[in-house]
Amino acid sequence: MQIKALITSLEQWAPLQFQESYDNSGLIVGDPNANCTGVLCSLDCTEAVIEEAIQKGCNLIVSHHPIIFKGIKQFSRDHYVNRTVLKAIHHNIALYAIHTNLDNVIHGVNSTLADRLHLGNRRILAPIPGLFDMNGQAVGAGIVGELPLETEPEAFIQWVKEQLKLEVIKHTQLIDKKLTTIALCGGSGSFLLDQIQAQNIDCFITSDLKYHDFFEADGRYLLMDIGHGESEHLVPGLIVDYLKRKFLTFAVLESEVKTQPISYLK
Repeated sequence: MQIKALITSLEQWAPLQFQESYDNSGLIVGDPNANCTGVLCSLDCTEAVIEEAIQKGCNLIVSHHPIIFKGIKQFSRDHYVNRTVLKAIHHNIALYAIHTNLDNVIHGVNSTLADRLHLGNRRILAPIPGLFDMNGQAVGAGIVGELPLETEPEAFIQWVKEQLKLEVIKHTQLIDKKLTTIALCGGSGSFLLDQIQAQNIDCFITSDLKYHDFFEADGRYLLMDIGHGESEHLVPGLIVDYLKRKFLTFAVLESEVKTQPISYLK
């Protein structure tokens, strides 16, 4: 099987035209016409992930975050991005990223969080006008869903911590109402705060919020920052499940490398 067959399938799920203008999803390194020996799926692409692919005989890495995000002027070995790309090229490993295009489909990144939190009646939080997937579903940032039962804020925070296996959660002060309508955005979601305010949202879960972003809730809703990597750690498994359904007899593996660059002192 050629690498381009897997790419075609991924882009049926999350077409490249669904990515944000600043993004770099798609095939970053490699020959799409090469025969694929195996696929390794990861959140990030690092030197350790490249080494894992070598050891497991995989010549395609599908990561959520693109290893090349900004312009590179020199391929010296003094930066981790350069070293990672050079190692992939040296070992004939193709690198593919499925990033904001997977964020923007309803059965993508945010669905992994919504599934864990048992949210129903889901819809896109901030649809892109005039853009729909192959099933006619709106495309855009974030998901809004409903809890099966109204839940006290403190109990819900504990539920989120347990379901997503989090070490820590940053959140605003508890609000004096039970929660039903929950909005989610895996990765950085501060750009959606105006949308949250404009809609009847009880709680917004995302990451990478700045200090002053927490003031925006202003007692109207519960705002939670669960960490960037923590909000997306289920994504490699999502990609594996998708590819395994499409390619029943092909080796699709989830990376065992923990790429989270942040540690917490307990």
